[in-house]
Amino acid sequence: MTTIATRTAAAMPLAEPDPQQLKRELHAAQTRKRLGALALIAPLAIFLLLTFVAPIVALLQRAVENPEVASTLPQTVAVLSRWDRKAALPDQAYAALAEDLARAKEETTAGNLARRLNIEIAGSRSLVMGTTRAMPLRDAAGKPLAPAAAREAISARNTLWGQPDIWRVIAQNGSVYSPYYLLASLDLRQNVFGDIEAAAPESAIYRTIFGRTLWMSAVVTLITLLLAYPLAYWLSTMSERRANLLMILVLIPFWTSILVRVAAWIVLLQSEGLVNKALMLAGLTQSPLELVFNRVGVYISMTHILLPFMILPLYSVMKSVPPTYLKAAVSLGSHPFAAFWRVYVPQTYPGVGAGVLLVFIMAGGYYITPALLGGPNEQMVSYFIAYFINTTINWGMACALGALLLAATLVLYSVYRRFAKVDVGIG
Repeated sequence: MTTIATRTAAAMPLAEPDPQQLKRELHAAQTRKRLGALALIAPLAIFLLLTFVAPIVALLQRAVENPEVASTLPQTVAVLSRWDRKAALPDQAYAALAEDLARAKEETTAGNLARRLNIEIAGSRSLVMGTTRAMPLRDAAGKPLAPAAAREAISARNTLWGQPDIWRVIAQNGSVYSPYYLLASLDLRQNVFGDIEAAAPESAIYRTIFGRTLWMSAVVTLITLLLAYPLAYWLSTMSERRANLLMILVLIPFWTSILVRVAAWIVLLQSEGLVNKALMLAGLTQSPLELVFNRVGVYISMTHILLPFMILPLYSVMKSVPPTYLKAAVSLGSHPFAAFWRVYVPQTYPGVGAGVLLVFIMAGGYYITPALLGGPNEQMVSYFIAYFINTTINWGMACALGALLLAATLVLYSVYRRFAKVDVGIG
């Protein structure tokens, strides 16, 4: 009986699998796999979103925000939106200004308006605050003044209200968002008619500051590369034990505060410091050199601080290059220097690119070192960002400068990625 049942089961055809069912099961398995991967990276993604992406978005938004005039003088802005900024100012603008300033007095928002207008026209602070203190303007019946009477009363408070420039500035800044700060950070401005033009010579300083920042960052990057490359190569040729021991010495600066290192360089480089005394005792100089509060001191300190960031990428790449390549090139008749330059150096380009990118970006954002070791001509963009945040409380200008610094960093990174892809394709 068992033999007959077995034969009968073998003779019966097997059921064919359903392709749609297999497809659904495969899709479900892939979905579970994706959800599992997303669950693993979700904490990191949320952390980056809150600590990196959100602040950058807020910075970019603050760089184009211009809410002081629009939020404090909404009725005035509405009247001025119909004004061509060339014809005579309508009396309704004065009546609207009186109502807006009366409300600003109650809400204590006139200070922000005065500070914003004073950036473009000197004396606007006293103009706005003095007029606000006289609000509200009412007639004998306690009602708001008619437009013509409001014009006469406000002009009597200050003759500047009778000039069109202040009204043109109010009309120009009537939008909540404006390119004012971004243009100012590029030494440009919008005139009272809305056309973009060069800023006044006395305020056109930011292109020079950005150029100085890029130049100083490039010089520091070049110096660190010239110092780090032979040192990293020397470390890569050592035994692992000796290389690890010397690498600890390279990493020691990471364990010391930047402020402490800068203060130490001030002590070493000052006129009576150890460096000048050593140079004079060796007969190399007859008098102390000026090594602090100038660009030389800034270069020395920044190079010392950023040198490990160049050594580490170079060392990691050089350690992976087999030493037999050089020996093979020399054994085939190549000069040792030519073999090093044509065989070894091209294989270290990824480390050079990573180190240059890292050091240049970090140098561009330096603040403490130029502030303590440099003079007025050595201050970089970060110094002025801190100035606008801490001293003048001008967040719009600070964020605009930060946005341009971020843009320069992204451009540099894009160039690096482009060349890195080309190198990978060639290899």
